[in-house]
Amino acid sequence: MFEKSVTPVAQREAHPANHPAGISSDRTQAVTIRSVTTRKDRALFIKLPRLLYQGMASYTPPLDIEQRDLLDPGKAPIFRHASVRYFIAWRGARPVGRIAAIVDYVATARWEERIGLFGALDAEADESVIRALLDAARAWLRENGMVQMRGPVTLNCHGESGVMVSGQDEAPMIATPWHPPHLHRMMERIGLKKEMDLLTFRLDLKQDYDFSSLFPQGFAPGSGRYEDISISRLSKRQIAAQGEVLRALYNDAWADTYNFVPMQAHEMRTMIKALRPVLRPEHYVQIDQNGAPVAMALVVPNIFDLTRDIGPQPSPLGWVKLAARIMTHRCESARVILLGVSHLVRGTMLGALLPPLAISELLSRRNKLPYRYVELGWILETNTPMLNLVERFVTQPNKTHRIYAESLAGPPRS
Repeated sequence: MFEKSVTPVAQREAHPANHPAGISSDRTQAVTIRSVTTRKDRALFIKLPRLLYQGMASYTPPLDIEQRDLLDPGKAPIFRHASVRYFIAWRGARPVGRIAAIVDYVATARWEERIGLFGALDAEADESVIRALLDAARAWLRENGMVQMRGPVTLNCHGESGVMVSGQDEAPMIATPWHPPHLHRMMERIGLKKEMDLLTFRLDLKQDYDFSSLFPQGFAPGSGRYEDISISRLSKRQIAAQGEVLRALYNDAWADTYNFVPMQAHEMRTMIKALRPVLRPEHYVQIDQNGAPVAMALVVPNIFDLTRDIGPQPSPLGWVKLAARIMTHRCESARVILLGVSHLVRGTMLGALLPPLAISELLSRRNKLPYRYVELGWILETNTPMLNLVERFVTQPNKTHRIYAESLAGPPRS
């Protein structure tokens, strides 16, 4: 078992708001890092963020069962192609933080670099805790041959990505990590360097967005010079087959982007299985040219709208309420999680038309869906074409998440 004690350091953010109910601010005891080795440890690892952040303004805990799907080795698909080690930070008998260290063999093969990942980083407002957790992840990644470290991601780029830098006061959104402001500030104070920001934009569906200026005069898919272009929806009867089409198109569309790792077939099957109860035909846009998929967009309902008053561990009555809300689709918001264009048309006039076409098609279906708004996220801060498109309608992101990177070469940090 990995165990390390760390001498407490003076803190620069000792505000009562950083110590919600149930979390003591006593820091006279050293920080100890222990590996997660038992089912009891793993259960604590999964629920620890809500123990740390309970009572904080704007924090809404996700369902425990949802987090188990992300983090339990028996459920999360990444464990089929990655090595993962979990650590919990303790002060005496009190857990005060957590972190995961990940070696994703699909990622290292794709990148042709020994880049290890860290994720699931959550901690109370204490630099010594965050430092000790990062040191544990670094040491484990070095032991496993990694020469760089990147994160946070939970547990890969297809899951929750980045530490929240801004947007803490926004309503919670599915598959979007929430962190208190102290976390990214302390990570940067102890030396982590920003590598990329991931931006999210909110589209208010009560507004009318005019996409006509983005298309050439007379543009109409299925007619004229665009008669070879067709638009299809989700078929729940053929959802497994469409999942494979979506996976192939996603891997094609995102192949050259930052931090990309090809989605595996078992990962898509897991995602489809999780989303199937809430997906409707209107949630998926697939654009074909001569019958071949060239662009797609997928919007998923925001499960937080259904669980906000039920809690992370629903009672039997709570589960009944949740099932009824899913059946009647009572979500008020949603997130566009996948939007991409095939390399076959990228860089062409048609390729430039497909992202606004996909978004406008989704928005045209708003009368069949109950959403007040959707979030487009995340978008890389370097994705200028997409940012130029989105910023014509929304000038500022409502949330920002940040990815950090550092070299693991040289002697370990003290």
